[in-house]
Amino acid sequence: MNTQNYQTIQSLVERFASQIETYQQSTYNETQTRREFIDPFFIALGWDVANEQGYAEAYKDVIHEDALKIGRATKAPDYSFRIGGVRKFFLEAKKPAIQIKNNAEAAFQVRRYGWSAKLPLSILTNFADIAVYDCRIKPVKNDNAAHARILYLTYTMTFRHLKKKLTLLVSHRLEVNVEHPNKNALTCFEDHGFSID
Repeated sequence: MNTQNYQTIQSLVERFASQIETYQQSTYNETQTRREFIDPFFIALGWDVANEQGYAEAYKDVIHEDALKIGRATKAPDYSFRIGGVRKFFLEAKKPAIQIKNNAEAAFQVRRYGWSAKLPLSILTNFADIAVYDCRIKPVKNDNAAHARILYLTYTMTFRHLKKKLTLLVSHRLEVNVEHPNKNALTCFEDHGFSID
């Protein structure tokens, strides 16, 4: 991650921290969270969230509200992150007023998206928190929010710690589970030098 991108993330986190009471009010919505924090965060991590490169639909890095069949219904994960047109992970966004650490419903939603698309990982975030789930484990409606969660970060973590763990996303290496399907997701993270504690 270059210095400018790191500074962008630091600036986002500092702005969020300085106005957290405002952002955690119920009137601050998911769209605002996505545009003001989540989009710039993933742009700084190297993803072309707004298709600035002008790629054809089939080759965009990120598809917003990607259509996904789950049973007879069509659902739309907030973000589908792709490499070469192939889905790598979904990201489901929530507004900061929604506490995701213990939100079983939100965890089930993002895990069901990942499971249905046969993706190894998916992410749930409200910007204040980021939860990464192993989506190879079948989601069950009454699972608690921590079930199959392999990584949990808060915006208040030190930047060195955050930078180290999120370099995995920058380098587009969430496909490690595809490369090693017999390893569990935790082992794959550790193999690449990322402690989950």
